[in-house]
Amino acid sequence: MSKRILIFGFFLLSSVAFFAQRETVEYLPTFDKNKIHYGFYLGLNQNDFKLNLRESSVVNANITVESTAGFNVGLIADLRLHKNLNLRLEPGLVSNSKRILFNHLNSSSTPQDSIREIGSTYLHIPLVFKFSTDRYKNIRPYLLAGVSYDYNFSSNEANQDDNSAGQFRMKTHNFMYEVGVGIDFYLYYFKFSPSIRGVFAMNNEIKYDDDPNSRWTAPVNFMGTRGVFLNFAFE
Repeated sequence: MSKRILIFGFFLLSSVAFFAQRETVEYLPTFDKNKIHYGFYLGLNQNDFKLNLRESSVVNANITVESTAGFNVGLIADLRLHKNLNLRLEPGLVSNSKRILFNHLNSSSTPQDSIREIGSTYLHIPLVFKFSTDRYKNIRPYLLAGVSYDYNFSSNEANQDDNSAGQFRMKTHNFMYEVGVGIDFYLYYFKFSPSIRGVFAMNNEIKYDDDPNSRWTAPVNFMGTRGVFLNFAFE
């Protein structure tokens, strides 16, 4: 699914850029002179986990992740630092779901033990730098790079029950870095800015079970979000 999002985003950017270049009238000629401006965004995401397994008492541990597409919605506050550099705060909500498959438990456990359904809603707060080229007619390509903080409303970190009681727990507070690419399209009434970005966890998000030899969490050395976001910004 993440490949589909990337391919769709690439063709969208290319198609809109082609038609924007054909416009002879320059829209919103003074838009980029504003010191501060605001907007909002809508989008899609495809998130899964990067897993690193370690040697443990669980022989031949085999864990995989299945993910589905989710959605993003949020606000934008943009501060112009230079004609080609902006600092952006983009707080929003991100929702998605995943299935964690503990394949090494299939033969000795029920499906309820070997599968964990993870539905997550995050407060996602990126602080990113936007590096833009000079404007050409009604288009302006840019790069994005920054960090973000995620508050996981569905973490279960404070839950006293763990996987032995069917509860998969994750940490509430997490930090990411993200990089991306996009294009500003200057339209008659507003600026439309689709972008594709990758988001990667910096900290280990798993909350380990109380049992140090847990069949679910003991094999995991690191579990962190990695995802693709396709955002459509309106400013």
